[in-house]
Amino acid sequence: MSNFYHLCFAVQDLDRATTDLTRAVGVRWSPVREGTLGDWSYRIVFSVEGPPFFEVIQGDPGSPWDATDGSRFDHLGYWASDVGTGKQRLAKRGAPLEFDACPYGRSFTYHRLDSIGARVELVDIAAQEGFLRTWQPGGAPMPPLEL
Repeated sequence: MSNFYHLCFAVQDLDRATTDLTRAVGVRWSPVREGTLGDWSYRIVFSVEGPPFFEVIQGDPGSPWDATDGSRFDHLGYWASDVGTGKQRLAKRGAPLEFDACPYGRSFTYHRLDSIGARVELVDIAAQEGFLRTWQPGGAPMPPLEL
């Protein structure tokens, strides 16, 4: 088993969540970024320290990060050497595909694990260089999940 590289919270208020995590446990944050996926807008931030990193994301209602019903632990993130193969293998192992960002031009998928009330995210390893450049310049490469 490879180590997960981040854990994510989907929140109603990103600023409040990051302030609370900083005050409570001393997490330091990279600058917040804004983005879109399809018709959804979101705000996202990763901790400076990692891996594993803290990720906090605030998304529009109806988005994969909709926290209308309350902020929550959302997922564990893993790099995948091949997201297409990985998503099929996870589904066969009892983690059904819940959301696929590939049709939106993004190489990640979310897989539901009801027993823990959260998801597993697979992110294509090809995106790692950009992740490191954005969130941890000079950071060391991280291994993919062996599926």
